Amino acid sequence: MPLVDIEISNNTSVLPDEIVAFLREADLRVSRFLDNSPLRATGFVPSNFKTVYHALQAITDANLASGTSLCEWGSGFGVVASLAAKLEFMACGIEIEKDLVDASRKLAGDFGLPVEFVQGSFIPSGAESCAEEAFADNNAEYSWLITDADDGYEELKLDPDDFDVVFAYPWPGEEYLITSLFEKYAAEGALLLTYNYLESVRLRRKLSERSGGR
Repeated sequence: MPLVDIEISNNTSVLPDEIVAFLREADLRVSRFLDNSPLRATGFVPSNFKTVYHALQAITDANLASGTSLCEWGSGFGVVASLAAKLEFMACGIEIEKDLVDASRKLAGDFGLPVEFVQGSFIPSGAESCAEEAFADNNAEYSWLITDADDGYEELKLDPDDFDVVFAYPWPGEEYLITSLFEKYAAEGALLLTYNYLESVRLRRKLSERSGGR
């Protein structure tokens, strides 16, 4: 089903004090993690969390989401899911690397945030061919896109179409995969928020076939 772009305000307002404090601590923990993982074997690269927070704030301010359920695909340190929880989303994250899952649980727990993080793949069962296509197109195998890991949705006891908003930070070459998975498995009306290496965000909605992209 088609995806349509949604323009959101480029909000640069001053962040609330509690968000500043949270991001300060998150940045410290992320920096410490990266210093101890010089090869970045996990493929973890953080987004600009302030930019993503403003985008989530714009979604809530304009009441763009059909509900409050949000999943972070490849959640890393879980900062985005935690920020979403601060905006009263029912947030969760799926991450392949155990060390990152542990770190995200600790960060959210230390701030008393009701976010669930599970270790596994965000690639739904039956979508293995999409991932294999991405591997072939990029002549590489991303360890965080492996398809023989535990099913993250099974761990959450949810399905991909249970989420009103999905956030992802695709690496170059992953955009097609993320978009394809969302088009095929997300619910009608769900929002896909993505961050890119140019430090900008893109918001798209999955339309119904009846809407014809209008």
